[in-house]
Amino acid sequence: MLWFIALILIVLAACYRRVSLLITTAIIGIWLAAYILTQGLTPFSQGLWAAFLLIFMLLNINGLRLKLISRPLFKLMKAALPPMSQTEREALEAGTVWWDAELFSGKPNWKVLQDLPAAKLSAEEQAFIDGPVETLCSMLNDWDITRNRMDLPAEVWDYIKQQKFCGMIIPKQYGGLEFSETAHSEVVMKISSRSSTAAVTVMVPNSLGPAKLLLAYGTEAQKNHYLPRLARGEEIPAFALTGPHAGSDAGAMPDNGVVCYGDFKGKKTLGIRLNWEKRYITLGPVATVLGLAFKLYDPDHLLGDKDAIGITVALIPTKTPGISIGRRHFPLDSAFQNGPNWGKDVFIPMDWLIGGVDQVGNGWKMLMQCLATGRAISLPALSVGGAKFTCRNTGAYARIRKQFNVPISEFEGIEEPLAHMAGQTYLMDAARKVTCAALDQGEKPSVISAILKYELTERMRKIINDGMDIQGGSGICMGPRNYLGRLYQVIPVSITVEGANILTRTMMIFGQGAIRCHPYIQKEMAALNQTDAGQAIRQFDQVLFEHIGFFMRNYAASYWMRLTNARFIDVPGDENTRSYYRQIARLSAGFAVLADFALLTLGGALKRKERISGHFADVLSNLYLCSCVLKHFENQGSRPEELPLLHWACQQTLYQAQQSLLAILRKLPMPQVVWFVRALFSILPMRPITAVLTAIVFPLGKPCNPPDDRLVHETASLLLTENPVRDRLTQGIYINTKPADATGRVEVAFKTVLAAAPVEAKICQAQKQKKLAKGDPSNTVNEALAKGVITQQEADLIDEANHARLAAITVDDFSPEELTWSGQGD
Repeated sequence: MLWFIALILIVLAACYRRVSLLITTAIIGIWLAAYILTQGLTPFSQGLWAAFLLIFMLLNINGLRLKLISRPLFKLMKAALPPMSQTEREALEAGTVWWDAELFSGKPNWKVLQDLPAAKLSAEEQAFIDGPVETLCSMLNDWDITRNRMDLPAEVWDYIKQQKFCGMIIPKQYGGLEFSETAHSEVVMKISSRSSTAAVTVMVPNSLGPAKLLLAYGTEAQKNHYLPRLARGEEIPAFALTGPHAGSDAGAMPDNGVVCYGDFKGKKTLGIRLNWEKRYITLGPVATVLGLAFKLYDPDHLLGDKDAIGITVALIPTKTPGISIGRRHFPLDSAFQNGPNWGKDVFIPMDWLIGGVDQVGNGWKMLMQCLATGRAISLPALSVGGAKFTCRNTGAYARIRKQFNVPISEFEGIEEPLAHMAGQTYLMDAARKVTCAALDQGEKPSVISAILKYELTERMRKIINDGMDIQGGSGICMGPRNYLGRLYQVIPVSITVEGANILTRTMMIFGQGAIRCHPYIQKEMAALNQTDAGQAIRQFDQVLFEHIGFFMRNYAASYWMRLTNARFIDVPGDENTRSYYRQIARLSAGFAVLADFALLTLGGALKRKERISGHFADVLSNLYLCSCVLKHFENQGSRPEELPLLHWACQQTLYQAQQSLLAILRKLPMPQVVWFVRALFSILPMRPITAVLTAIVFPLGKPCNPPDDRLVHETASLLLTENPVRDRLTQGIYINTKPADATGRVEVAFKTVLAAAPVEAKICQAQKQKKLAKGDPSNTVNEALAKGVITQQEADLIDEANHARLAAITVDDFSPEELTWSGQGD
């Protein structure tokens, strides 16, 4: 038994160190020789020697290995390789890989993350946020916008255009602001904390739209004509992609254009005749120029030999004959401009194609490349703005509002969602800032963009739901005093757009990540698609056995780190963060093993196993988010007072990653083989003696646990007082301190209630000593004043707090006539 334990340890050590196959063969040969010398040449040892020679000769002699192993596997995998459409291929190849590839490797190179500079704003960018953005927020009244106008006021539209809000990504040479991605994110985040309508209006021209496409692919003439006009707001852009028959599957669009000659400005011109029907197009009803995606056909071969050229993108003035535009959708009572448009026999010249004739058929690639960065900025920034807004205001409300003579924040049932709100907001902001820093360094991580879009919008949804639960009746009674209801209403919009969240999770994150981020899958696919058969098999053989070594290394590492709780691996960090780095490394190795196992056992069928793929996405997403939290904490100076937020966010994400790995194990096929992988997580039932021996020889590391009650209390408490951590957590949103404003009343009440808290404590102490009658301290002020328990100045503080509290918790009511719809839809 000891001999075979030694053999297992030798093999695991060789795998862990990625020792070459030849050296591994020699080591095992030495072990076998030592075994025979000590145990004698028995029939059993002879069988071992024969098995050794058979296996390792087969593996080490290239000709045998190619003929008996690699060639059959090559044929098997080539037959199992699922077909891939051009749009799928272009989507998979979009953008770059970054930290996601490190997590896929099972052995993250922490230097990649550590060397990333922290996101910073320039003086010009900060001045814009402190000036025009602040001014814009002060001009917005969300209730008036959504109830009475169903649009931004004219003066707000004018201000947005004058200050070039729609030109943040446009270079200065074209009259734009040329802001960093970090500044772009900060602007959207701040506006979204005041009005989602205004935020969407500003973010769409700077996200996936004509400006981004022109910058990346436009001709010089197109850039010189359109970019200055877009920067000044003379043109309002919209991008038309989705339609009735093509939503998430945008590649299935029936919208088409046919290359032909037509009349343009009185001249016979080579161009395209278009027909389309689009819907859900943001800014469409007010757009002056429309980016249009369609399938291009050339039946007369006026451009080349192809009949079906593929998805192409054009930029078309909306006044062009044949275009119908202006009608609006009504997305959940939100007032941002969104609607359908149609084109009937619309003729355009070829130079209206973005990039001209050279870019025909490249439309899907263009869109995917631009979306690789845009998806990581706009909706994540809007989500973080909503999360910070809810944290600050609902946290204050929980301290202001009283029930049973105490603030509702003192109830454990309220404390738990408060902690969830604070921890998730910290986590979301960390992911936003770290990802923006990577974008500013030139990264275009498409998988990470999908992670951010999905995770931050989903976590924002949960935070606002928590806020609504705490607000109670004040959250559901609509009116100018309700600061959370409209935000709650429009949550599904962010969940739905830029890739529906269900499909983003179950198809995109892991589906794209498994190919783009895995160190060997793309190489193996390339070998399988080689036209030279001999070269293909040789290339496949080399990559295949490197892949096997990669798998075995991660298996050995996972087992070792599970047994030791990863205590002996080299990671960065200090006494507060080192354990989290270790757990990321441990779970990353386990994730890599399970990903390879799923790819091996399911092959192309994994594409349709969306429940498994969704759990893989959850693991990768949570490991990325936890990495961002650690990086953000260090960028912030590793402040001790922020430790509750750090611990809550790391423990929550690691626990979710662990649980998702266990969920994958329960769903993996081939149960007779799954035990091999499940051993990594120590979840197999064992006989009592085996369990005892395992516990003695290999003491298991502790599993990842969710935040405990003590940490929940510490985290929630950060929202209930005025402190620097609360201010940093909600930094970057619009804060109004005027009593006439809904959030201003909460800010005023929060300060006055906290100022009166010591006086209430004096009254409570007097009540315990039976000097005063029992009851709410704020209602026994006169008795306390008469008996000298408090001074007149202290009594005034409580009176002021009572008035401010009442103003903050009062809800709106209306006459029947006032409730008659008065908006544009009447």
